[in-house]
Amino acid sequence: MSDELKKILDGILRRLEQILPPPPPPTDWKASIAFRWRRSGRGQGWLQPVRHVHRMKLSDLQGIGPQIAKVEQNTRQFMDGRPANNVLLTGARGTGKSSIVKGLLNKYQKQGLRLIEVEKSDLCDLPAIVDLVANRPERFLVFCDDLTFHGAEEGYIALKVALDGSISTTSENLLIYATSNRRHLMPEYMQDNLETKYVGDEIHPGEGVEEKISLSERFGLWVSFYPFDQDEYLEIVAHWLKTFGCSTKEIESAREETLQWSMQRGSRSGRVAYQFARDWAGKHAKKK
Repeated sequence: MSDELKKILDGILRRLEQILPPPPPPTDWKASIAFRWRRSGRGQGWLQPVRHVHRMKLSDLQGIGPQIAKVEQNTRQFMDGRPANNVLLTGARGTGKSSIVKGLLNKYQKQGLRLIEVEKSDLCDLPAIVDLVANRPERFLVFCDDLTFHGAEEGYIALKVALDGSISTTSENLLIYATSNRRHLMPEYMQDNLETKYVGDEIHPGEGVEEKISLSERFGLWVSFYPFDQDEYLEIVAHWLKTFGCSTKEIESAREETLQWSMQRGSRSGRVAYQFARDWAGKHAKKK
């Protein structure tokens, strides 16, 4: 190769280096207990440490004791190296589905539990995430919040394969926990029901319904959440007001405003209760 040609090629390489984004940084496992999966312009992914992790406590979650018990038991099995299932938490919005996962991370972080949050659009990178954590000593929960698909998207197919459907499998130190307002993770239409066939006394769902069910049933553990009644809602508000330093007398005086807040929001969820408590305590509680 002539010196002139070598100079030309070196110049081209330098210009390409300026245009192309840098390679993804190595994972700093000690930087946090939670990570987000990010993708670079090259299509490569890396784990970004979460600097300010939400320190939710399981004891702060009121009215969902049975649901907490189920998910925590499964997580303890996982932490102990025993068989455990991928988990799908579904049901009413604002009832604590994602908060349970945050609470578990807070409780079991010292035992080596770590969280990796993955967006729906990045679920196709699950095999890369599995390879990245396979040899780590920690136990990882891949967390997908508010998961809903509108068809056979790329992430939908990747999640089906990762859960159960590929010749390969996830590593023994990784589970998938997902939340959704839909039991079957996909919208359901009347047209789907028209495909149902009756053979004698038996009902045979159509292919469209079977496809929608096929993803959710690959989660080994289903945990359902339901709207709170008025008494449960008031108990949750009282708990948070107490946490924010309000007295019993102050909590009782806030009852009417508590109910009005829920009527204005059209919901008695745990999220609405927490938001009211923050608003009321910020206005009325004594400054610490």
